Amino acid sequence: MRAITIPTPGDAEALTLDDSVEPPAVGEREVLIDVAAAGVNRADIMQRLGHYPPPEGVSELPGLEVSGIVSRVGDGVSAWSPGDHVCALLAGGGYAEQVAVPAGQVLPVPAGVDLVEAAALPEVACTVWSNLVIEAGLASGQTVLVHGGSSGIGTMAIQVARALGARVIVTAGSADKLEACRSLGAEVGINYRDEDFVDRVAEVTGGAGADVILDVVGAKYLDRNVQALAAHGHLVIIGLLGGVKGELNLARLLGKRGRISATSLRSRSVADKASIVGAVRERVWPLIEAGTVRPLVHATYPMEQAAQAHRAMEESQHIGKILLTL
Repeated sequence: MRAITIPTPGDAEALTLDDSVEPPAVGEREVLIDVAAAGVNRADIMQRLGHYPPPEGVSELPGLEVSGIVSRVGDGVSAWSPGDHVCALLAGGGYAEQVAVPAGQVLPVPAGVDLVEAAALPEVACTVWSNLVIEAGLASGQTVLVHGGSSGIGTMAIQVARALGARVIVTAGSADKLEACRSLGAEVGINYRDEDFVDRVAEVTGGAGADVILDVVGAKYLDRNVQALAAHGHLVIIGLLGGVKGELNLARLLGKRGRISATSLRSRSVADKASIVGAVRERVWPLIEAGTVRPLVHATYPMEQAAQAHRAMEESQHIGKILLTL
């Protein structure tokens, strides 16, 4: 089959289209999907650079989410049949014509969403639900600060948080991005290039701070995130764009009786992922089918242009998701 491989880590040109990759075998309780589209994620870029290898036993091909049509099912699979239109959360292998995935990580394409668009959903929906709701317990009436509000994760987080009745504050790097966030339901937009988000969060919350902070930056924002937390607030770190080592003022965190979690979706067990996918199907999919939450696709590229897709993500001008199509 055709697939994108990474023979040697490096820049976007390291992505190589190979038409002689061995198709995946379908194991017990697995589903084989003929891929229609694959989501492009920051993790794919980190893998391409050699900084984020796949978990042991997982395909070395990049790609953490796909949409497509079920081709075959393995022994022990009763929930899916050949011909089903699906999307799926992966640990790797999505940049390919076919991918095998545990059946518990497969989702139906939501009503009202086309097959290609559906590739924009699994990774962001599972990341947002597992962190904002399962991990941090975001609830109606609370305030959430979402860093990188115009990203794929950010645009999903805004919509899900608003659907839960939370007040949403976002950071982004341009007026266009902030306007896109507002159109999705963000109440307050902060341009991190010329505003201090700690001061702005204090201003718009009357000094109370944010109950939940969803952070993709990491070390660079660690101390300021704690400053922006409300009493009993929860900081959830899901990315390290701003570095891996930061200084933490424990006295400040203690004074707020705050919590910090650092989580990763890719390295979770198959059982953990199936549990998250089940919760997303139960709670997020109805919101999508009702039109309350929608996938936001910035651009699609044919698989042959995977390098261009990666460069577009690295330029950080996109709003929403970037997809590869087959």
